[in-house]
Amino acid sequence: MWNWLRLVKDSVSEKTIGLMRMEFWKKTVDDIYHDNPPQQPVALELWKAVKRHNLTKRWLMKIIDEREKNLDDKAYRNIQELENYAENTQSALLYLTLEILGVKDIHADHAASHIGKAQGIVTCLRATPYHGSRRRVFLPMDICMLHGVSQEDFLRKNQDKNVRDVIYDIASQAHLHLKHARSFHKSVPVKAFPAFLQTVALEDYLKKIQRVDFDIFHPSLQQKNTLLPLSLYIQSWRNKY
Repeated sequence: MWNWLRLVKDSVSEKTIGLMRMEFWKKTVDDIYHDNPPQQPVALELWKAVKRHNLTKRWLMKIIDEREKNLDDKAYRNIQELENYAENTQSALLYLTLEILGVKDIHADHAASHIGKAQGIVTCLRATPYHGSRRRVFLPMDICMLHGVSQEDFLRKNQDKNVRDVIYDIASQAHLHLKHARSFHKSVPVKAFPAFLQTVALEDYLKKIQRVDFDIFHPSLQQKNTLLPLSLYIQSWRNKY
């Protein structure tokens, strides 16, 4: 379901069509929790997961509602708005993952909240070149205004210091959330760690963007790190996230 919702925004040409698809998933989730899933492959698998792991309906609905609001194609007004979006999508997905792992722990929930926010911020940064190619900019407006940067600067791939300062401020917020998430490391049950291994990829991207002095359009940021699977394995073996 996550992938279907994620692709709606880019696969529809009219907001009305996107809203119709979101309504389909809202009704589908309602039907699933009434033990009457539609005969659709994704819906049936989701119904099985809900039954097997007793997944919380609220998290599924938050993801759909937030994706629906995001169909407006507007830049985030401030970093808090971006974090709220990340909390209701990425963090909600992590809460569901914890339920699947059988983890009910407040420290794990706090870590999931921060990791989800870091994921949302990094995803926004990573997607900036792609969105720019489609003449869209979603970076928080308050940080852009603080440094005197316009959306046109990103559309023109401007590499001036004030543009890089915008990226630095946003990336720093993601780094801060990772730091907060890891501060719970000793209190989080080891059983929850597999849900949090995405921190390896997040940290990898943040280090890469730092190495290129926060040039969001640097070609190296679009290259895959072939050692990432090894880093994931090592972090998993060390019982860390």
